[in-house]
Amino acid sequence: MSNIKQAAAQMALANEAGAMLRDNMAPREAVQTLLDAGREQDALKLLARLLPKRYVVAWVCQCARDQNLPVEAKAGAALAEKWVRDPSEDNRRAAFEFANAGGFESLGAVIAASAGMASGSLAPAKQETPVPPPEHMTAMVAAGAVTMLAALDEAQFAARRTAFIQRAFELLGTPPAHGGAARTA
Repeated sequence: MSNIKQAAAQMALANEAGAMLRDNMAPREAVQTLLDAGREQDALKLLARLLPKRYVVAWVCQCARDQNLPVEAKAGAALAEKWVRDPSEDNRRAAFEFANAGGFESLGAVIAASAGMASGSLAPAKQETPVPPPEHMTAMVAAGAVTMLAALDEAQFAARRTAFIQRAFELLGTPPAHGGAARTA
């Protein structure tokens, strides 16, 4: 990821959230700034963009793992997790095709799409000319999947979303003890 402000723009953060960020911020500091300001959804989106793609998809799978999901959502999560364990083109394509068959709308389709859009081509498998996904697409889809997972219990949405953010927040690295740059994943 090139810089914090670019990531914020790619993830369509609210203008107010984007105004709080500076390019010289460490990733963890940027996300924490948004959390401290009560901008959890913007923090979730930025977090998804600042993490490496495999980490983002693994985070989605981790959030899905302990949920009571319908069969379709479990199938999408299984495909995404298979890609995390073995990020081959075949596994990515299987996740993408599952998401495509679901119209990229259901929870399972969105979870699978987080892996399916991580690399490769969005074109049909037989098309010779590749259509690579935008670099930030995995983060966009993953943020949507985590939000959908949090919404499985509407009464606990905010608490669930915060808990999901905390699961991935540590992946941004720990703050430096005595100045210097934060360690990043």
